[in-house]
Amino acid sequence: MNTSSAKLLVLVGKEYACVKIIGRANFTSSIDFRTLLTELRQKGYNCFILDLSECLLMDSTFLGVLSGFGLKMSTPEAKAQKAGIRLLNPNARITELLENLGVLDLFQIVEQAPQTPSDVESITPAPVNPSREEITRTCLEAHQTLMAINPENVERFKEVTLFLAEDLKKLKAAS
Repeated sequence: MNTSSAKLLVLVGKEYACVKIIGRANFTSSIDFRTLLTELRQKGYNCFILDLSECLLMDSTFLGVLSGFGLKMSTPEAKAQKAGIRLLNPNARITELLENLGVLDLFQIVEQAPQTPSDVESITPAPVNPSREEITRTCLEAHQTLMAINPENVERFKEVTLFLAEDLKKLKAAS
């Protein structure tokens, strides 16, 4: 099974950040992605454009991390700051997954040719190198988020979350 991480490229402007996700966005890249978005938000960025034109697929962990961030960006306080997430050119499979999980309404879908404004700078996110415990915790939290957002997801992810919770207990006991 190929579990290589998606590549994340970042351009920042004065009021927005654009993250291009290349490849398969899966659990191994979800922690880097969450850390990156959290750091950008702490630096004052409220408008995010996620360029998905080269993103092949997102697994449920990555979708859960993305949805959790989408939930934070759709609060009344965030909307008052004109916060939001635009998904640029997602493929049909990703759009279908977001719709089936009941989280598509957290994002604005934009279909257009990517354009790079002149007032941007490229930054390189530092890799996080998470422990197995942190990966397991992120996977568990991502699936719990999907279940909390849409009750129909409970049946889909109930067994996964039980397994991950048990695995996390074992990892904590061993450390």
